[in-house]
Amino acid sequence: MKINRSGSAVWSGGLKDGKGAISTQSGALDAHPYGFATRFEGVPGSNPEELIAAAHASCFTMALSLILGEAGFTAEKMESNAVVTLEQKDGGFAITASKLSLKASIPGIDDSRFQELAAKAKANCPVSKLLNAEISLDAELLG
Repeated sequence: MKINRSGSAVWSGGLKDGKGAISTQSGALDAHPYGFATRFEGVPGSNPEELIAAAHASCFTMALSLILGEAGFTAEKMESNAVVTLEQKDGGFAITASKLSLKASIPGIDDSRFQELAAKAKANCPVSKLLNAEISLDAELLG
């Protein structure tokens, strides 16, 4: 099976004074604005790194759901977060890390098995495989 998904960006102007718009195939984002200030100066608005973070968190959580199911467990609730780090490096910028965190309620699982399955999901989710960055995970089993 091969699935293609698309996203697009439009940009007008220079780096600092220009303006861009991000769109996704699904329409979840439709010409959503982004620019230099939203990416590098902390101004509210979208940027590529937060989109990668959302993609990584959602992909990891779905992968863990699959892995849990294969092991005979079903989560009551999993909340994942990813923090993507953009750093100036070697005369340019690079995404150097994605830090995943997870809080999960999963009946019948012990922490050792939970950590093992969460690590497997971290290593094997498609977005983790895509990123050429350090990927860490802090997983907490609730209840």
